[in-house]
Amino acid sequence: MDCARLRRMWHSRRWPAWAWLPLAWLYGALVWLPRWAYRCGWRQAEHAGIPTLVIGNVVAGGAGKTPVTLATVQHLQARGWRPGIVARGYGRHLNDCRAVHPDSEACAVGDEPLLLARASGVPVYVAPQRITAARALRAAHPEVNILLCDDGLQHHALARDLDICVFHDQGIGNGWLLPAGPLREAWPRPVDAILYAGPCPPLPSPSTPHFAVQRRLAPYALSADGTRIPLHTLQHQPVHAIAAIARPEDFFAMLRSQGLHLAHTEGLPDHFDFKSWKRLSSKGKTLICTEKDATKLWPLHPDALAVPLCLNIDPAYTQWLDGQLRRLSSNATPTSP
Repeated sequence: MDCARLRRMWHSRRWPAWAWLPLAWLYGALVWLPRWAYRCGWRQAEHAGIPTLVIGNVVAGGAGKTPVTLATVQHLQARGWRPGIVARGYGRHLNDCRAVHPDSEACAVGDEPLLLARASGVPVYVAPQRITAARALRAAHPEVNILLCDDGLQHHALARDLDICVFHDQGIGNGWLLPAGPLREAWPRPVDAILYAGPCPPLPSPSTPHFAVQRRLAPYALSADGTRIPLHTLQHQPVHAIAAIARPEDFFAMLRSQGLHLAHTEGLPDHFDFKSWKRLSSKGKTLICTEKDATKLWPLHPDALAVPLCLNIDPAYTQWLDGQLRRLSSNATPTSP
């Protein structure tokens, strides 16, 4: 089943979804057991020793975790914090713990951690176990005084102080677990805050803080050397748009809303590495991609242009976050998942 048909199935409760429901029940049990083991104390989560925020989601596919992580890092820097980021590094070909540098290869560290390292300038480490990455980051960068985990709501080995859950504009879909629906775990589940781009999803409790997010493209594209090219200068030329993200059609729609003429669009699987990608004959067509895809595309096609995604987050989110961090600063006892 192709990705578009799968997403359509995930947003209804018609017969194809019902057919997958027994597997969803099995999947739910497998997801619930590790969380239950940590809650019962059979397994112990480890804290990094500094305030730790997990920014993740409960829906399969792109929800905007990485842009939210970047926006949160930038806010923390403006407030005088010295953040660091840990991640698994999904899609990388290695299974070690390592630092992510702006000149790292995406295949070694993952496309999203590489994007974060380039865009934020803060220390970023990847490892299969986030606590391993956190230990390595703190050993190499003792100045870091707050930790963000990009993705990881379902990774319970890292104890955290705040869970922030991000939703795209389609919410929880049909509300069923994978593969019958889009949920990676049952919802509602306890979280400290929710950021949502569409209708607000069901809240875990009436008091759960929730903040609206608006997504838009930057008014410029980036070349491989960092030059900014205003998008309006590309409006009168044919464009070959490519996206290897969870929902490529969203990127194409936003490009069109900027007045670009998309002569050809090409949606590829999320985290596609582009090494096997064959470029179409595109003489006279500007190649445009997402900023995440550029981490893998630029080494092969340096003429490609990347358009960053920008977020407008309800200002109440940063006010809430500042209040939570003041509370954490006066409480030395971390909370476990």
